[in-house]
Amino acid sequence: MLNRVVLIGRLTKDPELRYTPNGVAVASFTLAVNRSRPNQQGEREADFIPIVVWQKQAENCANYLGKGRMVAVDGRLQVRNYEGKDGVRRWVTEVIAENVRFLDKKDSSSETAGAGSFGNEVEFSDDDIPF
Repeated sequence: MLNRVVLIGRLTKDPELRYTPNGVAVASFTLAVNRSRPNQQGEREADFIPIVVWQKQAENCANYLGKGRMVAVDGRLQVRNYEGKDGVRRWVTEVIAENVRFLDKKDSSSETAGAGSFGNEVEFSDDDIPF
């Protein structure tokens, strides 16, 4: 069986970072992904897909991503349900990201800095690399 999702889109707002009671980081954000074809009126539409990221990658997303940033997400589709406070069963479909790639620069001012400008250097350790 195969459950694999690959998406490229832009964040609709800054990621929300929280921690489980055991101290595990989890971030969530919504990704706007353009549809490949315009609708009957000739307008481009987008799908808004909830993304969940865990552990160190969740902290990296919260620290370095923001509204409007373009990312590639590689993960799996998850469908879960829960009972709301009103007693109604609710269903949630989301992508559990296994890999999030940052596809553009953090701030737009660096884009106008001229050729050879690649943004700011970020320190990391081998523990930050997921493979």
